[in-house]
Amino acid sequence: MKHWERTADYEKDLDYCPHDFPRSHSTTHRSYGLVLGLLFLTVFSLGFRMVYVNAYDRASEETGAFGSIMVNEGVNVLMLAGLYAVTFLSAAMGALLGADTLSGEIISGTIQTIVTKPVRRSNVVLGKWLGFAILLAGYSLLMSGGTVLSVWIQSGYAARNVLQGLLLIYLESLLIMTISLSCSSFLSGLATGGVVFGLYGMSFIGGWVEQIGAVFQNQTAIRVGIVTSLIIPSEALWRRAAFEMQSPISGALGMSPFGTTSVPSPLMIGYAVFYLVVALMAAVSIFNQRDL
Repeated sequence: MKHWERTADYEKDLDYCPHDFPRSHSTTHRSYGLVLGLLFLTVFSLGFRMVYVNAYDRASEETGAFGSIMVNEGVNVLMLAGLYAVTFLSAAMGALLGADTLSGEIISGTIQTIVTKPVRRSNVVLGKWLGFAILLAGYSLLMSGGTVLSVWIQSGYAARNVLQGLLLIYLESLLIMTISLSCSSFLSGLATGGVVFGLYGMSFIGGWVEQIGAVFQNQTAIRVGIVTSLIIPSEALWRRAAFEMQSPISGALGMSPFGTTSVPSPLMIGYAVFYLVVALMAAVSIFNQRDL
């Protein structure tokens, strides 16, 4: 009798281990991301409040109506700075969601319980992508929407083209998640993270090189930025979002370090969508052919 009890317990432990490790690991990543996101919104809101109150009081006393205009310009810069940080956090969340999804389940054996059922492999990949896209939509709404809402509640300032800007920020996180999912179909989770963050870093540097090139009219630097955007268009999406939301005065004078002087065209946005679709199709194709 004791032998059978030990056997049942042992089998129960075996059933638990391989399936729950990747699941709990992924849940932990999401929890950390959510906690860090809420912490960021809290710090940003408090910091914005202190800066705004001080700037508004000084502007009202010293320069009157012109001071109010300058305060609004400053508010726009602070809002873009907050959204710039949100863009990075959203991209990191997208990378973490996709990095260990397929490779982790293949290594642990969890995927075997899914693909042995009458379910197409393509449906597995597309289902995961759709689930992550919904999660990212909620996260992006919380972070981007929370930043813009905090600025509006505290200052009454509403940026132009907010909806277009926030959608572009979401599209960037969706692009990073899709690339991560695609890499996860043939690389380990660690390798996927290295590749995705490496590409994101290259895009970040390329975007700044293009910005500096536009300021100094250096065509070589501008071309370097364009080529980088063709390799991975994530930074181009942010720069277009910043262009949509920056104030006309800041845009004309180039006052904001978080605005943009070299504006990606709508064609580049279309290319980013095409890039996303190709990356998703690649994930499906590679996973269909992979030995499990």
